[in-house]
Amino acid sequence: MAVKKKKIKVEKEEAAQRVRNIWPVLKKTYPDAKTALKFVNPLELLIATILSAQCTDVRVNAVTKDLFKKYKSPKDWVKADLKQIESDIRSTGFYHNKAVNIKGACTRIVEQFGGKVPGTMAELVELPGVGRKTANVVLGNAFGTPAIACDTHVIRLSRRLGLSENSDPVKLEFDLAEIVPKKNWTVFSHVLILHGRNICKARKPDCENCPISKYCPAANNPALW
Repeated sequence: MAVKKKKIKVEKEEAAQRVRNIWPVLKKTYPDAKTALKFVNPLELLIATILSAQCTDVRVNAVTKDLFKKYKSPKDWVKADLKQIESDIRSTGFYHNKAVNIKGACTRIVEQFGGKVPGTMAELVELPGVGRKTANVVLGNAFGTPAIACDTHVIRLSRRLGLSENSDPVKLEFDLAEIVPKKNWTVFSHVLILHGRNICKARKPDCENCPISKYCPAANNPALW
């Protein structure tokens, strides 16, 4: 019989203190934490992030290695035939929707933003296929603006660590913004992602070898996984 997960009651002050406890440990454990997506400008990161939906970063990087040599500006994407874009990104999955979104986003960038990827949340989420998560990835990593990107790892770890009761990525983003110092927002997302990939995995977290297990309500407690 499957173990029913219990809901961790989160008190904001306790959550904030837990962040203060785990932050130096995770920062030391993952000193070079950054996005795994490879890019050289905001446009490339925007495209890569759209492609990363339901796809591994490794696969996205393999695709964009040649893709970014072919499409170098928003106008290149706008001029490209949709079927050709689909063919070029097919291996990332959901290629039709992704192609439509990429072409639509680049069209909006050309027509409304002078051919440059906008640098604010309000403007980014106006682009087709761009929600708050994608916008935060671009803001935090391409523009250096503090931003919390809530992917599946961040959602899972935030719950296990008792940082938030919310699994909705937007609500979680706002919860974390209240307890994580703003200057650390972007890197905090990255260290949680790396910790989720390396130690705190979805099916079986390695609590015995976790450097922050003593601060984690779910450590060695399957009911809270």
